[in-house]
Amino acid sequence: MLKRIFAITLTAAVLACTASPKAQKPVEGVNNIKPDEQQSLVAKEVVGLIENYNYKKIKLNDSISSIIFDRYIKALDPSKYYFLESDIKEFEANRYNLDDDLRIGDLSTPFYIFNMYLKRYNERISYSLSQIKDKYDFNQNDVYVYDREKMPWVKSIAELDNIWKKRVKYELVNLKIAGTDDAKHIETLTKRYTNLRSQASKFNNQDVFQILMDSFTEAIDPHTNYFNPRNAEVFNQEMSRSLEGIGATLQVDNEVVKIVSVVPGGPAFKSKKVNAGDRIVAVAQGVDGEFEDIIGWRIDNAVAKIKGPKGTTVRLKIIPVGQELSAKPQIITLVREKIILADQSAKKIVKTVENEGKPYKIGVIKIPAFYADFKAANAGDPNYKSTTRDVRLLIDTLKNMDKVDAIVVDLRANGGGSLNEAIELSGLFIGKGPIVQVKDYRNSVKVYKDENSNITWNGPLGVMIDRLSASASEIFAGAIQDYQRGIIIGTQSYGKGTVQSSIDLNSLMNSGVLNQLAALFKKKEQAKSVQIKDKNQTTVTIVDKNGVPQLGQINLTMAKFYRVSGNSTQHKGVIPDISFPSIYPLDKIGEDTEPSALPFDMVNPSTYTTVYDLNAVKANLLKLHEKRISKSLDYKLLKEDIAEIKKRENETSVTLNEAKLKAERDALEAKSLARVNQVRAQKGLALLKKGEKTTKEDALDFIEDESMNIMVDFMKHTENSKLSKNTSKSAPLNK
Repeated sequence: MLKRIFAITLTAAVLACTASPKAQKPVEGVNNIKPDEQQSLVAKEVVGLIENYNYKKIKLNDSISSIIFDRYIKALDPSKYYFLESDIKEFEANRYNLDDDLRIGDLSTPFYIFNMYLKRYNERISYSLSQIKDKYDFNQNDVYVYDREKMPWVKSIAELDNIWKKRVKYELVNLKIAGTDDAKHIETLTKRYTNLRSQASKFNNQDVFQILMDSFTEAIDPHTNYFNPRNAEVFNQEMSRSLEGIGATLQVDNEVVKIVSVVPGGPAFKSKKVNAGDRIVAVAQGVDGEFEDIIGWRIDNAVAKIKGPKGTTVRLKIIPVGQELSAKPQIITLVREKIILADQSAKKIVKTVENEGKPYKIGVIKIPAFYADFKAANAGDPNYKSTTRDVRLLIDTLKNMDKVDAIVVDLRANGGGSLNEAIELSGLFIGKGPIVQVKDYRNSVKVYKDENSNITWNGPLGVMIDRLSASASEIFAGAIQDYQRGIIIGTQSYGKGTVQSSIDLNSLMNSGVLNQLAALFKKKEQAKSVQIKDKNQTTVTIVDKNGVPQLGQINLTMAKFYRVSGNSTQHKGVIPDISFPSIYPLDKIGEDTEPSALPFDMVNPSTYTTVYDLNAVKANLLKLHEKRISKSLDYKLLKEDIAEIKKRENETSVTLNEAKLKAERDALEAKSLARVNQVRAQKGLALLKKGEKTTKEDALDFIEDESMNIMVDFMKHTENSKLSKNTSKSAPLNK
């Protein structure tokens, strides 16, 4: 029904907004990038969606236009390295017009601004290349201001030249401190800037439109986001934790696509012919398709050629690692498969903590996101991938094979994901009952429950959170806390209490409008497949296999969620039962630092039954924790690190004196090494030498270690006494 309402509203909006866009002012010296027809249509659609269905029910006006303008300029030039004061004054004439332009799909102004940015960017790169071979005195006491965000716009080219000359000098002094000779420094920096210029030449209308739409949607609220077709694919791929392709991570290195890593179990891995460091110089589709040279391509265009549906064949021309680019390439044929991204999925480790001569085994489940392969689930795949399904299997292993005494769910840096997964995951520990309340844009409140009464783990439970734990992480942690099912450990979470609906814009459009776009596209004789034909066009229209242009996706904020207690996590987040100092600055990271964020509020509590009365337990655990950390070297160093980070937050410049800069860095390196070795010595680990790095196996994580101690205290409490249930009857906390 909602989809139908959207379609009716948007079709009417599109038909109503027929004003012609202004002619785009050309910029000399660059390939002027222009929007295509579908981007004009998307802009109008998104305005209609936001004005009618966003939770704020906000109408675009001059005030919003001004915010979009500032965000767009900042997105292009955040540290004021490129634009001149005169450029900004020229752009200012459009500050209060962007709302009207977006409403009718006129994108000429923001695209003109981007083309001016591209002109200034190329000027800066060309100037920098001309300065690399200059003679510099690295004994002077001059400084380079690297953060100019709060400074005024530069008035003249000469002033910009001075800033960039110092930037080149800074990069050269960094290379000098790192070693090698001056000739090598010049070669390295020349390649670096030449590559930057080459990458800038590959900008297209998809890039510009994405930057503009980010500026637009985030002026409304921080989590309403538009994704162009390529970014929508990446977003949905991340949600499913799977992709279809050859199973390799790629990057561009000096104009050539290089394989960074190979996914175990994927087609590339199983071929035994593809290795990290290999370079792909050409791609062909099928067993007899023609090869296309991809040297110099944008990485996303190259990846689009290499990826593809499972079961299809792709052939690659590869220069093996260690061979010259002029060497004869090997031709490797691969059949694409569905790749499960195991490194980005939930995983477990088992920690053993000795306390008073007794070992306690704790299973730690690290969950990087709340993911679900919706496409596979909707297709009826019984083995579709999801957070809850993965965690259920991990718990089964921890219980029956590892024989753990407690489980800790680590949600640190988990930014959220699927709301449904947060609800189902909560049910693994709580059982049947309400998990979260959702109030939609019509102010209707709905309670979402877990309907499965089976509990996968009913033993001692801890949940670790930090400032980067957001959204679905906060739903889960909040439910565990409200039900008093376990102990929440860490720092105040992010505070994202809004719900987004993912909307495929193609699904909302009248078929007649899409057919008109397809006809326009064919008339221009551009690509007739999902991939683009020309490797680096400035105007790129992405279409499906039938030639229908793809409009992308919007994640629209349409609701807010509330804990079963009635509290919102919006702004305030989840406050842990046992708190640690935050290594992330709370005044710079979090929902309450976002100017366009929705406010905190409350709804009526749900009817729910707490599992235990943990109030007395929490008070006791806090006392034991505070006593322990008062004597902890790790805790002392953590606080010092946080103080050091805070001190450096306000630094905006760096010395260009080689001796001073080297001395500063040597002192910081020595201080860091000494601090690490202090802790390692206390733990009986071998001391590190200068330049030696910790391995993944012996990396130190004080917050995790202390969380394990807290869980041991929790288990000892349950051994020595009985936890009070909400029914006033006592019951042991058993596995």
